[in-house]
Amino acid sequence: MVIDPSGIVYFEYGFIRITATLAFTWITIIILFVISYALTRNLRSDKDISKGQSILEALMIRINRQIRGISQQDPESYLPFVSTIFIFILSSTLLSIIPGFISPTGSLNTTISLAICVFFAVPVYGVANIGLKNYLKQYTKPSVVMLPFNIISEFSRTISLAVRLYGNVMSTSVIVVILLSVIPFIFPVVIQLLGLLTGAIQAYIFSILAIVYIAAANENK
Repeated sequence: MVIDPSGIVYFEYGFIRITATLAFTWITIIILFVISYALTRNLRSDKDISKGQSILEALMIRINRQIRGISQQDPESYLPFVSTIFIFILSSTLLSIIPGFISPTGSLNTTISLAICVFFAVPVYGVANIGLKNYLKQYTKPSVVMLPFNIISEFSRTISLAVRLYGNVMSTSVIVVILLSVIPFIFPVVIQLLGLLTGAIQAYIFSILAIVYIAAANENK
């Protein structure tokens, strides 16, 4: 049986409710904070840098090029937001191999929250880069008749982002549970490894779609 982490309640008092989704989200954030601090506390600007810093710089250059290639815009403003989403989703998937760890992205609450972040990031980046007037004009293109449809599309793609990520994460868990009840240990392990690969791909796709939506809002045609 696959359990939705939002249904596991660790603490509840009045309006305060701590579920597995919330608990493991904070655990993931703390782990990422510790790792980030350990990797960046000794950064240097001279030529004598560590191998770890070289890897980080190479990774950032690669991400910048990826964002520039997709958006055809300056990637500097997008990098913090998009890379944070990617790293969080990827880390949640990778940490799920630890016994007892419940991936936050296995909850629809988490995927909806991530999609909402993208939903609000689109107008924030759009207004910041091309101004409020030009951003609002995009909702009337190619004609004012399209205004309600363009507004609906903003909400529909947010729902699509949330459901796509949630569905792919949960589908792997369902397959593993079914196989564990039918086939011995080895085959489900292979499926779990494939699930990790799927999770990494989903983190990439989610981030790519976020870039596409934000970049589209910054176009002033």
